[in-house]
Amino acid sequence: MMLHGKKVILGVCGSIAAYKSAILTRLLIKEGAEVQVVLTPSASSFIGPLTFSTLTGKPVYDSLIRNDAGEWNNHVDLALWADLILIAPATANTIFKLAHGACDNLLTAIYLSAKCPVMFAPAMDLDMYRHPATKANIEKLKSYGNIIIDAEFGFLASGLEGEGRLAEPEHITEFIKQYFQSNARLAGKKILVTAGPTYEPLDPVRFIGNHSTGKMGYEIARQLDHLGATVTLVSGPTELKSPSDSVKLIKVQKAEEMYNEVMTNAGKADAIILSAAVADYTPKEVAKQKIKKKEGELNIDLIKTKDIAAAVGANKKPEQILVGFALETENEVENASAKLANKNLDFIVLNSLRDNGAGFGFDTNKVTFIDRYNMVQTFELKSKKEVASDIINELLKHLDLKKK
Repeated sequence: MMLHGKKVILGVCGSIAAYKSAILTRLLIKEGAEVQVVLTPSASSFIGPLTFSTLTGKPVYDSLIRNDAGEWNNHVDLALWADLILIAPATANTIFKLAHGACDNLLTAIYLSAKCPVMFAPAMDLDMYRHPATKANIEKLKSYGNIIIDAEFGFLASGLEGEGRLAEPEHITEFIKQYFQSNARLAGKKILVTAGPTYEPLDPVRFIGNHSTGKMGYEIARQLDHLGATVTLVSGPTELKSPSDSVKLIKVQKAEEMYNEVMTNAGKADAIILSAAVADYTPKEVAKQKIKKKEGELNIDLIKTKDIAAAVGANKKPEQILVGFALETENEVENASAKLANKNLDFIVLNSLRDNGAGFGFDTNKVTFIDRYNMVQTFELKSKKEVASDIINELLKHLDLKKK
């Protein structure tokens, strides 16, 4: 199922063609998509929310304010949740509003907050569809990067025959499938990602750990999945949910467990991205009972953990890409370059704790890429979502180089 795990907001406008949106909802779900329906205020005059909530198993949203208590449907969260916003049927009125940035209902607010692809499937009478104003509005939407699923030729509700008929649900579904397939630049690639911290136990209740949240690795895994890759994510302890139902998530606690899972899966991967913050040392012995507080000092013997990057690098196949991470506090470029060479990495992502807003616990990061050809790229402070995109774009370059 090409749409497996894809999150789709289906915007339904006030049109007689709205009945087709119920069929479209069923087809998208059958293809594996998770569908959230949003109705414009006039849409429920043509088809009721109960139909869509029954098909999707989700409440249908039709207003910014949810109830008299003042609870609201967060348009920003909905927009960020979606992998695709599909407006079908898209009426002349809604097309006009969105072409000009109007924001007077939940669907228009979601559109203006969207970061994912947006598709419009127009539906209206022949002369409305042909009108220069409508054509200009559609062209304006295209200029913003939106995608138009052209109306089809056929019998219209007015009794006329011509262009303006909503594309058939089967045609819209096929269009979406082909879109994701053509944009799946990593289709067929198997990629292994590590994320999060490791917790090295001292006793049954205490551990040595670090402040890694796993956000960077999870975002990388999510975007790789959207690009069609088969992703295995080995994660230390985090509070994050799996990036996608189609990502194979393996949860571990200790560095030894992460090492074993990585070594088990690395040989089958086309690329390995080691973004986890793995402990360098672990207690030599773990107390079987809680360590009691005593007078004086407590000394704990530590031993080195296995170096995952070095082990993978030593066994790396010529066609594989290995990406490492370095978090440095001094001599950043020199230390990261040494790690790049010593561990047979293709490129390394350098983080510095000296940069405000970067490092553990932030939703932003500031990174520098250093590759095996001694090319250095330094980026400004960005969201971790944007940083993940930069890392994947660099990965794509290295995969292309391997083909030559």
